[in-house]
Amino acid sequence: MATLHQEHPTHEHIHGPACGHTAVPHGDHTDYAHNGHMHREHSGHWDECESTDHITHSSHTHEHGQGCGHSAVTHGDHLDYVHDGHRHAAHDGHWDDH
Repeated sequence: MATLHQEHPTHEHIHGPACGHTAVPHGDHTDYAHNGHMHREHSGHWDECESTDHITHSSHTHEHGQGCGHSAVTHGDHLDYVHDGHRHAAHDGHWDDH
């Protein structure tokens, strides 16, 4: 999955286990949900963690929603659900893998 490298230049907050933001395991790193954005540490700065690919999670049969047991994090204009180290978002009748 290609990820847009978009540095968040004025991000002075340091994310970590006790920072108060939702930590989302994502592949080989951790994203942090912060004010509707997903941030990740990269080479001494913070990036907006945005995928440039549309990846359908075709074998995802679980329906996310209130009470589904997975953490929901605000991401832009929608909710992502943290599930097995991925963020899933509803899109056109299926779930995308972010």
